[in-house]
Amino acid sequence: MNNTIKSKLELLPDSPGCYLHKDKHGTIIYVGKAKNLKNRVRSYFRGSHDTKTELLVSEIEDFEFIITESNIEALVLEINLIQKNKPRFNIMLKDDKYYPFIKITNEKYPQLVTVRRVKKDGAMYFGPYPDAKAANEIKQLLERIFPMRKCGLNEKKVCFYYHIHQCLCPVVNHVDPQVFKEMSQEIKSFLTGGQDHIIQELDEKMKKSAEQMEFEQAAEYRDLINAIGTLRTKQRVMNHDLKDRDIFGYYVDKGWMCVQVLFVRQGKMIQRDVNLFPYYNEPEDDFLTYIGQFYQEEEHILPKEILIPSDIDKEAVEVLTKTKVLQPSRGEKKQLVAMATKNARVSLQQKFDLLEKDLERTHGAVVNLGELLGIPTPMRIESFDNSNIMGTSPVSAMVVFIDGKASKKDYRKYKIKTVEGPDDYASMREVITRRYGRAVREGGVLPDLIAMDGGAGQVNAAKAILKELGLNIPVAGLAKNGKHQTSELLFGEPLQVIPLSRQSQEFFLLQRIQDEVHRFAITFHRQVRGKNTFSSKLDNITGLGLKRKQTLMQTFKSLKAIQEADVQQVAEAGVPYEVAERALEKLNREEKKSDQ
Repeated sequence: MNNTIKSKLELLPDSPGCYLHKDKHGTIIYVGKAKNLKNRVRSYFRGSHDTKTELLVSEIEDFEFIITESNIEALVLEINLIQKNKPRFNIMLKDDKYYPFIKITNEKYPQLVTVRRVKKDGAMYFGPYPDAKAANEIKQLLERIFPMRKCGLNEKKVCFYYHIHQCLCPVVNHVDPQVFKEMSQEIKSFLTGGQDHIIQELDEKMKKSAEQMEFEQAAEYRDLINAIGTLRTKQRVMNHDLKDRDIFGYYVDKGWMCVQVLFVRQGKMIQRDVNLFPYYNEPEDDFLTYIGQFYQEEEHILPKEILIPSDIDKEAVEVLTKTKVLQPSRGEKKQLVAMATKNARVSLQQKFDLLEKDLERTHGAVVNLGELLGIPTPMRIESFDNSNIMGTSPVSAMVVFIDGKASKKDYRKYKIKTVEGPDDYASMREVITRRYGRAVREGGVLPDLIAMDGGAGQVNAAKAILKELGLNIPVAGLAKNGKHQTSELLFGEPLQVIPLSRQSQEFFLLQRIQDEVHRFAITFHRQVRGKNTFSSKLDNITGLGLKRKQTLMQTFKSLKAIQEADVQQVAEAGVPYEVAERALEKLNREEKKSDQ
């Protein structure tokens, strides 16, 4: 059992859901369900097992899970995931059977039947029901209450079921089709949650039968009431309209966002996509950016319908995707969005918890990292990162890790003073000069290793400044891939990629440092941006809201440049002419006040 699995096992929730075991290639090799994910998944890695299970466990290199609201939802989701992924360790259902559905046929005189396939035939389908026996009992109950057609359409006389009041024999008795439409709606109400009045009626009959000492009849009513209770849970992982849809949910914490997408195809939830990344703007804005990029990837095909949380700009999503977008406020679809959001929250919390758990093994990682780089054990590691948006409010931040643990009292924040526009290399040169120049002048503490958040450019910029200061501090680079995930460790002269196992504690340590410096820089940048003079000087101007102020800054880069422009130039940046006049008038007025 590797360290990744050990850490994840400690963080499993006590919730029902499905788990997906993966091999070293990331391929799903087994899908299972559980009433309690923590107990079930842990059981694979504890105690003895039969030969078949031991073979499965020997190939497990990682796992993930999806939380559901109930065990029944987990049952339904499990079969959908098995049919989608076809894991080789799963026992596939013989004859490709599905869980049963209760169906009201689309006919002049409809029938009530049990089927295992959903078709686009205009009929009404209810289910699926994992408990097939209970489903049949409910069907039998409905047949006793609602005498739907059981006989053929060419009958010349009434059938057997007519005599026991379970069929109206509509052809023989010339029954009005409207009667069947009304019964169909009552059955639909019953199967979608409106069973209370039926249960009350059965309860009254049960008590009456008991009072009359008809105990067998009373027991039958009791069993039917119990069967209803078994099937009352509504299914949120199966939609009856067979429409393809994607369900989005997201959660943010500590400068990071997790977006979960649940894919529903032909009415079944078959897969999910999860992505975690640092966010730099308002969460809602970066969520919109994510959706825009999501459907640009070839493997993501636009569905007929997209469900999103209520706090997201629906019109913006419709413009980005050019498909139907819903923000459900009640019912099954709202519960699906809530399910996606809940899983996003759990995934993000698991990321932070995993990093926290890794702290227990960090000292060995620090020692191993020093050996890997060929330097003395780097007990004190300092890491830097820049943060800005289009060059506005540029800042840098430094975090310090001592013996593999964050030393927050040593963190430092830097407002960039000498750099105009978005220039990460120049910003880093300024910060490195300020940090270590002061350390040289005042005899401050120096690190054993500097970890730059970036590639060769950032590392070389830091090395050049250190050389000017006469310092010989090892500098490494932490490069990221396209998904903002720690990818490579760069070190040496000349720089080269240092081989580092992604399952090693050294890798987790570097990942934790990089995540922390990102979080710290982003948080500081938001604070500075909120107090930015650009915002305050252009506040309270009629017609100049947040988006227009951002547009001006992106165009002119600074207040000074705006002041030096004429009204027409400001207007051409995307601001109404009269608003541009008011903005320049206020800026000039503020400048005169500051000169007095």
